[in-house]
Amino acid sequence: MANITCFGEVLWDVFPTHKKIGGAPLNVAARLQDFNNTVSMVSRVGKDKKGRKILKFLKGKGVNTDGVQIDEIFKTGKVKVTLDVEGSASYDIMFPRGWDKIELTDQVISVVENADAFVFGSLVARDVISRETLYVLLKLAKYKIFDVNLRAPHYTMDVLWYLINQADFVKFNDDEILEIGSNLGSKAQSLEEIIAFVAKETNAKTICVTKGGNGAILYYQDAFYYNSGYKVNVVDTVGAGDSFLASIITQLLNKTEPQEALDFACAVGAIVASREGANPEIKQEDIDKMVNS
Repeated sequence: MANITCFGEVLWDVFPTHKKIGGAPLNVAARLQDFNNTVSMVSRVGKDKKGRKILKFLKGKGVNTDGVQIDEIFKTGKVKVTLDVEGSASYDIMFPRGWDKIELTDQVISVVENADAFVFGSLVARDVISRETLYVLLKLAKYKIFDVNLRAPHYTMDVLWYLINQADFVKFNDDEILEIGSNLGSKAQSLEEIIAFVAKETNAKTICVTKGGNGAILYYQDAFYYNSGYKVNVVDTVGAGDSFLASIITQLLNKTEPQEALDFACAVGAIVASREGANPEIKQEDIDKMVNS
């Protein structure tokens, strides 16, 4: 298995009836660890009870937290989550929070330089301090995986385009790649054409686009691979894309055939969407059953 570092937000998702530990990079890290990778988290929490609980959660998962900093001023991240009747989520992301202020330290540099892969998202670039730290780390990382996560008003096209150009692998959902492609002047009409446009115009040679309940498309080594999705009763979609990403990263880094990797990742994402919260326990037999359904 691989040595992988995840960089970005760690926080609490606050639902109308309960709260859960989350943040896309944290969710990815937790699922990567479930698949027996060696995983480190780089982030920042407040000097508060919520921050201590996040650290305890990560350590309980087996994730290395040496790169998680403690902020004396800013609180631990918090997001108010609202679910519609179909289980799709909308977010009110508190700003500024601890994870907006991730500092460049020798510890962080070491964790990133020693990793086989570096996973980062777009949300962490909303504040200049974490953004500048990210920009330095992108120059040091061996293999860069960009998880596009558009949350208005926390992004600009200039920053997004820079991050895409730094990445080796980019994961979008279908709405995100359509918005970005349109803003960058693509005249493409299909997802395949937009994917090819992004691949041609950037350094990202592996691109994955998720389509919710309709599966995903993977562009890998100049070929397209497809999965049309697995039918489940959706409880909530929070974290489904994060577990999908962790799954496909694990599979591709371990040289699994691309179609098999995509099927596996879509199955994991569907299972997460069928359960409450971003990090439900998943057994191998659950995945096998879904893939073969």
